Amino acid sequence: KQFHMKPSRFHFTKPENFISMYHQEGTDTLYVGGQAMIYVLSFTDRGVRDLQVGLVICNTATSWWRCLECDNFITVIQKLNDTFMVCGTNAGSPRCWMLVNDTVLTDVQGGGHIAPASEISPPYPSQKSLSLTADGNLYSAMSSVGSLAGSIRRTFGSQKLLKTENIWLLNPQFAGAAIIPSSEKVQEEIYFFFSEFNKTARVDEEPYRARIGRICTVDEGGIRALLADSWTTFMKARVMCGAGSTQQQYNNMKQAVVLTAQDKRTGIMYGLFSNAWGKTVICAYSIEDIDRAFSTSKLKGYSSPFIGSRPGMCARKNPATAESPNNIKNLGVIRYHPEIEDVIRPVGVAPLELPTDDQITHAVADVTLAVNDEHYSVLYLGTEQGKVLKVLHTTTSCPPECILSRDPYCGWDKKNHYFLLSPALKLRKTSPREVVVPFNTSVFLPCPVRSFHATYRWEKDNCVLNYPCLFSGDFCVLGPAVDTPLKEGVFRCMATEDGFKVEVISFRLKNDGGLLAASLASTLGLSVLLALTTLWLH
Repeated sequence: KQFHMKPSRFHFTKPENFISMYHQEGTDTLYVGGQAMIYVLSFTDRGVRDLQVGLVICNTATSWWRCLECDNFITVIQKLNDTFMVCGTNAGSPRCWMLVNDTVLTDVQGGGHIAPASEISPPYPSQKSLSLTADGNLYSAMSSVGSLAGSIRRTFGSQKLLKTENIWLLNPQFAGAAIIPSSEKVQEEIYFFFSEFNKTARVDEEPYRARIGRICTVDEGGIRALLADSWTTFMKARVMCGAGSTQQQYNNMKQAVVLTAQDKRTGIMYGLFSNAWGKTVICAYSIEDIDRAFSTSKLKGYSSPFIGSRPGMCARKNPATAESPNNIKNLGVIRYHPEIEDVIRPVGVAPLELPTDDQITHAVADVTLAVNDEHYSVLYLGTEQGKVLKVLHTTTSCPPECILSRDPYCGWDKKNHYFLLSPALKLRKTSPREVVVPFNTSVFLPCPVRSFHATYRWEKDNCVLNYPCLFSGDFCVLGPAVDTPLKEGVFRCMATEDGFKVEVISFRLKNDGGLLAASLASTLGLSVLLALTTLWLH
């Protein structure tokens, strides 16, 4: 189903160089954090309704010297149960509030635990941070900058506040995070994607390594003497992105997005990587492969057999066995050996083949259900040149209709509504539309162009002879010429691309009879005729 309407847009009234966003799937409202402002934007077919909630920047009477660079950049907007937590840089002294009814900011209240705001929001917007919620708890990842060490923490909620040990992360720069669901709640995990300093790099190696870190949401920390306020389930793995085992590797992970099933630990992770020369690629990884590695791999630097349960696994804390020798030993193992030996490699071994060599700056992924009950991944890639690429990721031969429409959503059905972002071809054979032409009257036959990568030709009566056409706007037009008079018969417009040949439209011409087509063709100009024919085709 297609709607031809002007898209709803919101224009900022002032420059916003650093923004944070929150959108709940299935809603029309987008929360945008900017410079001392929260924008609550509701998108409808009739336009955008916006509410703006301002924040006090700072007290110039007491800290005028800080106000030279003083501002409150909103870095965190996350929904916790029925309300929103908002945190900002607050002139280098981070602070958090609760957003009530999309209009009022209040101090953070309620029971449970809350970490200092400096562990939730960075003091400066240029310091990369991530946040996400699970079961009413807030998880925060802070990238390293200067003397500030990076960390992964649980910073708000009913569960105990936990953190990573300093020795586990080496100047991390976070690229993304995602909840990995499970049919058993106790097995729910959170993956964090980042690059960190490679302290063992040789002179000819890059100083970064891409990583996946993982924690269990059920984690409640260790015992008083060991990992009391730290994760007991944190593990990390190296992520490779490159052409097999060659030296052409991309070690700096810039962004990561994850598509998962509703209640299963399956799905795919897409990582945007760059190398030392700034070239960017996309690598895809199986969540099942990652999960298997964390569950079965040896721990780097640890060769002794495990006693009892494997260290670092997701399990509820048992007070009766928390101080047992086996549990204490396992805590020591995960404390000093959180990295696994197995390396996470992409599906298909190499990076994805993309239809561009442009530098990619942003990546977003979506999953759509096709009419054949198969799920397909669609990537939206933003480039440094200002383009947005829409790419279908599939291991099968894409149907010709999709190739010719150049649209990954071609033919897919979602909630019984086709939403084709460009016209799609549904049939390889068409029923000829009858056009009656009086004798000695000219007629022009239009063929809609759906892909400018395809070759368009006309055929008559299924014979080998091809008729060229003239491109006019979005149409390939067949008109009369000395060597190609349009006499009675069936004319078919054929599109060919990547070896696929598809019939777009066909007309059956008949001489004599009514005046409709004849009068249009002989008295109206080509542009007017095509405009009327366009309405007719739709």
